[in-house]
Order: sequence, then structure tokens, then C-alpha cells
Amino acid sequence: MTFGRSGAASVVLNVGGARYSLSRELLKDFPLRRVSRLHGCRSERDVLEVCDDYDRERNEYFFDRHSEAFGFILLYVRGHGKLRFAPRMCELSFYNEMIYWGLEGAHLEYCCQRRLDDRMSDTYTFYSADEPGVLGRDEARPGGAEAAPSRRWLERMRRTFEEPTSSLAAQILASVSVVFVIVSMVVLCASTLPDWRNAAADNRSLDDRSRYSAVPGREPSGIIEAICIGWFTAECIVRFIVSKNKCEFVKRPLNIIDLLAITPYYISVLMTVFTGENSQLQRAGVTLRVLRMMRIFWVIKLARHFIGLQTLGLTLKRCYREMVMLLVFICVAMAIFSALSQLLEHGLDLETSNKDFTSIPAACWWVIISMTTVGYGDMYPITVPGRILGGVCVVSGIVLLALPITFIYHSFVQCYHELKFRSARYSRSLSTEFLN
Repeated sequence: MTFGRSGAASVVLNVGGARYSLSRELLKDFPLRRVSRLHGCRSERDVLEVCDDYDRERNEYFFDRHSEAFGFILLYVRGHGKLRFAPRMCELSFYNEMIYWGLEGAHLEYCCQRRLDDRMSDTYTFYSADEPGVLGRDEARPGGAEAAPSRRWLERMRRTFEEPTSSLAAQILASVSVVFVIVSMVVLCASTLPDWRNAAADNRSLDDRSRYSAVPGREPSGIIEAICIGWFTAECIVRFIVSKNKCEFVKRPLNIIDLLAITPYYISVLMTVFTGENSQLQRAGVTLRVLRMMRIFWVIKLARHFIGLQTLGLTLKRCYREMVMLLVFICVAMAIFSALSQLLEHGLDLETSNKDFTSIPAACWWVIISMTTVGYGDMYPITVPGRILGGVCVVSGIVLLALPITFIYHSFVQCYHELKFRSARYSRSLSTEFLN
């Protein structure tokens, strides 16, 4: 070590107030890469690139880091046990300390590696890079001060449309959007009532009646529907304009749902314009009614404004492995029990066979309603072996469905608490803005 107080046989590391004394020989080959770099420092400038401060008189190096985390890391590198997370410390914060001192995630115990992977996955899925505080970092960059007003305006607009609890204007905008969704759903449901259709078709000719359900905009319900579509379209366009990453915006599930909810209306309008008054409209009527029913996706837009629907979507995204496992369990059990039930109810005695179990695909329906304990009663076994098999099928369904649902439940609770935490954080920002 060429820099430091001459004649000193040891150096002192001060990490967050905790002092550790190390010999110069040990410092050279110390397992922590940042600490061993002190041995090669030739000037005070080199030292300050490694640590936060240095006291030449006492030969003491200061590190403004977490002292408890460094204690766990130091015990590990000295060979006293395995590396695990410090109690009452965030996994990401501890991992940040590990990276700072020169360790990697592979040094952690396997159980802690899984906790770290889950935590990093949750953070990447839920917390985006454009959280509050990013704007300040942009202003600190070269040339950021000039562009700060425009960035601030875009950031405010983006948060107004993306985060319903981020400001008072965002809450008002979210409330208006929810009203439009509810109105559009009520109109869509009411338009399928027979009395509604009959009242609207009283003064129409037979040809008009055949295309009524497909042509939007000619009745009061069509006018309301057009206004709602106009609002949704304008909202989607503005959100696309103020988004930071246009490609990422298009890939988001909620934005895809918005597109699926808006597009059928314009397709039905174009098909009506092109088919006109000829007979092709009757052939296109089924397609137009299908497109009209696709607007039921509007109700999923409520996920932007209600934490319960957001929790459901985030849980399904994180638990796709458990969902696949659940489907595999059901499919395997359905294949076994449907084959056995078809054999016991229809294959052994053709004279007294059960006509409901004529094939394995037909028996699959009975298996699925039995495993889920629904039991519509439309088909059931009549033989004693078939009834015994039915009892086994019901009990097996309860057990197989309960196993993966436990993991899904815990993930749902975790997602709910995380979303509540984020909503509370933005609510505090809203309170500050309202008071100011």
C-alpha cells in the first residue's frame, strides 16, 4: 500500500459508524473487492474513489454504508456461516450493499436467492422507471435545465392520465372516465332488451328492422355510444402522445384492451358504409353484432381506476406458473376419470348402459363439473362402480384445486398490499398538492 500513514501496521475501516481494524497484509488479499482496492491506492484522489472520506492521521477510511449489512457480509467472507439477508432490511437494499462491496447474488444462500429473484421480479413488474423523482435526475443532466419545463409538463400530463390518485385533476379525469364506462355498459346491455328493440323499430320498415342492431348512431343509444367512443378514443390518443416509450405503450395489456374495445365500433361503421343498402348487410349483420358485443371489454377499463381489478391482473401475471400447474392437474384428472367413467357406465354392459356416457369427450363434461363441485345434474352415473368413482372424482378435485390455489392466494395478498402502498404514496402527493 503506497498511500497512508507511514509505519502504520493496520488500517481502520469505518462503515456507518462501526469500526474494523485490518492489517495491511490482510488488506491486500481481502475477499471484498472494494476493500482490497485500497491496497493499490497511490494518492488521496485514488482513495476517495474507493471510499467516502479518509483521515490520514488515524489512517481511517470512512464508508457511508449500512453497518449491519456490512457486518453480515464480513462474517461471510471470514468463513463464519452462509450469507443471508439481514433482518428487518429490504432484500434490494441488502443486494445493493453486496454489489457495492464486490459480491454477487450467487453468494447468497439458495433460499435468499429465491427471495431476491421474486423481489426483483415484483419490482420490475410493478414499479416503473418513471416513478416520482426521475424528473429531478433528468434536470441534472447536461442540457436538462432547458428542457425541464417541457419534460415537467409531459410528466404531469402522463401521470394525470396514468395514475388516477396522483393529483386532483387525475381523480376528476378518472371519475369522468368511469362515468362514461358505466353509461356505455348500461346502453349496451339495454339495447339487447326486446322491449327496447321493439320500441325503436315501431316506425321502421322491414329492411330498417333487419339492420337496426348493426347500424350505430341512428338512435339515441347510438348517439350516446358515439359520444362514449369519442371520449375513449381521445383519451387513448392523448395517453399515447404523452407516453415516454411508444413501443412499450402499445405492448401494455390495458392499452391492448383499450384498442380491442374501441376498434370494433369503427370497423362496424366502416362495414355499414361499404355495404350500404344492399343485401350484403344482412350477411354482415352477424359479424357486426359480434363486433358490437366485443365492446364489453370497456368494463375492463375500470382496472385503471380500481385497485381490486389491478390486483387480480397482477396476481394472474405473477402466478402464471401456478395457473398452468392447475390446468395440468385438471387435464390429467379429467383424462383418467372420463375414461374410467365411460368404461363403467357404458362400456361394460351395453344393454343397461348410461346414454350420457357414450364417449370419453362426453364424460369429460361430467368430470369437470364434479371436480369443481358444481354438479348441474344434467348427467350422472347410475351404476354402483360409477357412483363410487364419482365420489373419488369429487374428493380428488377438491384436493387438486386446493394445492395451487394456496400459492395464488398468498400472491394475491402480496399484490394487494403493494398496490395499496403505491396508492397511498400517490395519495400523500395529492394531499400535499391540495394543501399547496
